[in-house]
Amino acid sequence: MVGINTGDDAAVYKISEDTALIQTVDFFPPVVDDPYDFGAVAVANALSDVYAMGGHPLIALNIVGFPVDLDKEILGQILRGGAEKAQEAGVIIVGGHTIDDPEPKYGLSVTGVVAPGHQVANVGARPGDRLVLTKPLGAGILTTAHKNGALGDAALKNIVEVMATLNRDAAEAMIEVGANACTDVTGFGLLGHLKSMLDGSGVGARITFPNVPIIPDAWEMGERGFIPGGTGRNRLWVEDEVDWDADVSAMGRTILMDAQTSGGLLIAVTEDAEPRLHAALSARGVAGHTIGIVTTERVLAVVP
Repeated sequence: MVGINTGDDAAVYKISEDTALIQTVDFFPPVVDDPYDFGAVAVANALSDVYAMGGHPLIALNIVGFPVDLDKEILGQILRGGAEKAQEAGVIIVGGHTIDDPEPKYGLSVTGVVAPGHQVANVGARPGDRLVLTKPLGAGILTTAHKNGALGDAALKNIVEVMATLNRDAAEAMIEVGANACTDVTGFGLLGHLKSMLDGSGVGARITFPNVPIIPDAWEMGERGFIPGGTGRNRLWVEDEVDWDADVSAMGRTILMDAQTSGGLLIAVTEDAEPRLHAALSARGVAGHTIGIVTTERVLAVVP
């Protein structure tokens, strides 16, 4: 029902009249030093693909790369962090596979379910839809600052909390209200994932930059030069495709293209549904931010 044609977050395969499987996989090297936190963030990130499809994750397999000569207690902490985050999500980790790898890596292959026809794809946005983002940007910049020893303890704690927060509640709010399209914001940055949504939907969008939530300290750390390589690659891919207002600064542009880890959901809903979506998010303790509007003209514009 959903394959690779639109670069969606996961595949959807119908197995009966009332059940379709959702299948995805995601893993990566550590984004923080603490192994437990890394495990929790990696699992939240992997499960996010299922949530973005409007589905419910059920079971998962661990995927691990780990140096054979590194203390196995570190691996134990990574897996514990992942297992406890999966338990929080109601997901059972039923096994996995480990290989010897010079650099640690961790993530999940996840299987979820959705009722056929009720999946939410990354295409389907319509002119007039409002674009709602459920997590702030800046994770890539801040984790890069952390890797370089420049991030304080309070800022690190905050960014770990943001990344390790499940998108489950945001997805439940979206399902309750209904959405025309959704994607989670991860490695391609906000504008990269939005561009895929717009291209696949045959529409454009206008983003109002002051409405975009940004994690505290991200702007300062970006100005100090802590820009991840993924963000630089995103800039090469998407920057020239955007109609930038001259008042949007270079750092503002960078943050909109910052490669995120376990970012929020970007949801396209009708104008009528927008207030109900915010109410449903708020009732679940999720901060939703309307950052733009879908337009008929096939241009991605960012305005101050």
